[in-house]
Amino acid sequence: MTLEELVDTFRFFDDWEDKYRFIIDLGKGLAGIPDSDKIETNLIRGCQSQVWLTHKTQDEQLTFALDSDAHIVRGLSAVVLIAIQQRQAEEIAALDIEAIFAELDLLAHLSVTRGNGLRAMVARIKAVANSQTH
Repeated sequence: MTLEELVDTFRFFDDWEDKYRFIIDLGKGLAGIPDSDKIETNLIRGCQSQVWLTHKTQDEQLTFALDSDAHIVRGLSAVVLIAIQQRQAEEIAALDIEAIFAELDLLAHLSVTRGNGLRAMVARIKAVANSQTH
């Protein structure tokens, strides 16, 4: 799914219960990461649930994998991945993901702790991207 398709799908739903179900369904489609990668160094701090992040670089593009022990967080991870996948490090570092969240009206419908966790996820991704640009 592209970012444009994600935004269009969000606009299609009238209420947030449908949007939550859609987010959870997105999470069910995530490949996740192997248990062997669910280690301390891949754990994202600041998330209410356990969230793990791995990445690899291929052909100058970063590819990330996220996994979580919570369904809604897996779905939120899928939203983030749709926004950032298959981009070069410079693009990810410069991406205004908060604007994407605002367009989806996402943060207004999450608890404060979930919103903070989502921001921690993005901060970790941007830190990886920034480390690849230097």
